[in-house]
Amino acid sequence: MTKIFETPLYPYRRSADQDARTPVRHPVVVIGAGPVGMAAAIDLARHDVPVVILDDNDKVSYGSRAICFAKRPLEILDRLGCGEPMVRKGVTWNTGKVFFGDEETYRFNLLPESGHKRPAFINLQQYHFEAYMVQRIRELQEEGRPIEIRGRNAVSALAEHDDHVRLEIDTPEGPYNIEAEWLIACDGAGSSTRRMLGLDFVGKVFEDNFLIADVIMEADFPPERWFWFDPPFNRGQSALLHKQPDNLWRIDFQIGWNIDREEELKEENIRRRLHAMLGEDAKFELEWTSIYTFQCRRMESFRKGRVLFAGDAAHQVSPFGARGANSGLQDTDNLAWKLRLVMEGKAPESLLDSYSSERIHGADENILNSTRSTEFITPKSEISRIFRDAVLDLAREHEFARPLVNSGRLSVPCTYDGSPLNGPDCPELPRRTRPGSPAPDAPIANGWLLDRLGDRFQLLVFAVNAPERLEDGGIEVETIRLDPDASPELRERYLGEADGAVYLMRPDQHVAARWRHFDEAAVIAALRKATGRE
Repeated sequence: MTKIFETPLYPYRRSADQDARTPVRHPVVVIGAGPVGMAAAIDLARHDVPVVILDDNDKVSYGSRAICFAKRPLEILDRLGCGEPMVRKGVTWNTGKVFFGDEETYRFNLLPESGHKRPAFINLQQYHFEAYMVQRIRELQEEGRPIEIRGRNAVSALAEHDDHVRLEIDTPEGPYNIEAEWLIACDGAGSSTRRMLGLDFVGKVFEDNFLIADVIMEADFPPERWFWFDPPFNRGQSALLHKQPDNLWRIDFQIGWNIDREEELKEENIRRRLHAMLGEDAKFELEWTSIYTFQCRRMESFRKGRVLFAGDAAHQVSPFGARGANSGLQDTDNLAWKLRLVMEGKAPESLLDSYSSERIHGADENILNSTRSTEFITPKSEISRIFRDAVLDLAREHEFARPLVNSGRLSVPCTYDGSPLNGPDCPELPRRTRPGSPAPDAPIANGWLLDRLGDRFQLLVFAVNAPERLEDGGIEVETIRLDPDASPELRERYLGEADGAVYLMRPDQHVAARWRHFDEAAVIAALRKATGRE
């Protein structure tokens, strides 16, 4: 049977640009057809912003690679129109277990509260994820949306200008040039765009390696995240187990720093490790294997003129915590609406600087959590290891020690505290929905709150008089009236003890400002601040 990652899903086809006498200028060009690049393009095309995706490949990624997709990115994917098939295909999970040796230390639930449409996580191989996004691009093309994906189009050179970026592209039929008013670089950790612009990361590479094995097997392990410290099958190291669709299991082994990579990747040595874990009689097939090294790094700025960086091209974290693809999708969620307003002339170009500052805030938060996880998982001194093991021992019986156990602080959405776009706050309202926060979902009459939010500025109005819509500088604000008693979750998350509230929501479903009462002048002032027009 042909596997999905063996089939060209966006094969090379000659474009009209290759026959043009002078380079054709496109409003937006995205480099990289991974999850982040396609998400950026889909978000823009849904609003009729013409976008071309260039990729040096013509297939989805080989190997499952990113597999854990968190609740907030699933909500973003719902807004893009491709979340539901991914959730149906994926393995849903909210809980995990931590083991020390061969004993369970404790278990945790990442979504203990009710009233959310999406689970804490799904596990889904990256090749399935990308295939669903290609399918969504095809749907948009059928709707007449201006989106194109060009396989086997490798960007080999670029030149910056005041109002565009010029790109040289290599294809099977030779090179050609195009221009982009705006360029979004989503070409991964080894970004050639970053290299061609002479830019680099700042940060840290950790001295440890992990072996990934994607294993096809029949097994009765539950759909949970299982993490072992010092297991009997990998003494002195750690291991991780995740269930994926189609009887595929992700298994990670910590293997240390001074290793022979070629030796570790030999099939007989990988099978030896797997049999030690699963039993000598275990039957399985290897689908994909790889070795990775922890890195916690980012660019100093995610914007350079008309080039914007997102995903692994902009920042890297260790994979424990599922922060890579998840944070990349939050990058595009932050970027697309800002770029659209700038291109429409409704916001100044400086609004794009807030993309860099807000997502650097998110990257730094991820890097901090990822660094702490790495230091706990791979202690670099005997004292650190003694402390780590003492915490694990205590966690078996004592709840106070469990928050200290760090097997990978799992991805949570970033709150943009201190953002220059944040407007007034009302401290009488719940802290979790303060300005800069992503809107938590909640049941409402006939559905879910987040299904009503996004893509534009909106007022959420709870038991307060307000007009049906507002407009300022060509930006419309739609009013959504909500019954504060539609569900206890809605009241708890947005009102608390208050009897009324008004929230100004950004197009990316983050809170821009909030008040107890409606004041048109205050709302307009907050809208101007949130769009960089203050």
